[in-house]
Amino acid sequence: MLYGEPRLTRDIDVTVGLTPSHLPRVLAVVQSLGLQVLVPDVTSFVEQTWVLPTLDEATGLRVDFIFSRTPYEQSAMERARKVPLGGGMVTFASPEDVIIHKMLAGRARDEEDVRSILRKQTVDAEDIRQWLEEFDAALGTATRSKFESLWEEVQAEAKQGR
Repeated sequence: MLYGEPRLTRDIDVTVGLTPSHLPRVLAVVQSLGLQVLVPDVTSFVEQTWVLPTLDEATGLRVDFIFSRTPYEQSAMERARKVPLGGGMVTFASPEDVIIHKMLAGRARDEEDVRSILRKQTVDAEDIRQWLEEFDAALGTATRSKFESLWEEVQAEAKQGR
């Protein structure tokens, strides 16, 4: 939404930069925010998925707290951008990292979001390529080649003046 076409999503992903061993600390934040935890066996779920799904009942907004300590996630947090919002500053992933996350998700809607970001933002394509290559090697996927197709498509559109 910040970098491409605005669209309403009913969730927020919050990367906390901690391992699941810090679950009590995150649960204290969840409680202070008045969020409802959405899984019955919180500890087991977080240990297996590294995600703590919660809900703000008043708005119906889902908030997923994502535990992370990989080199990629650490570098993504370093690249995050502070944006003024609602009288304060909110930290958002860089456009490059949003693209990487969406390419890894691989849904048609995510690919359209990538196209939109590429049309509206100047991005470091080499950084995206480097990380997608690493993920492809680790996961046995082909996200970099999919990214290249989207990149070429958007570059061709730009040349045609669309």
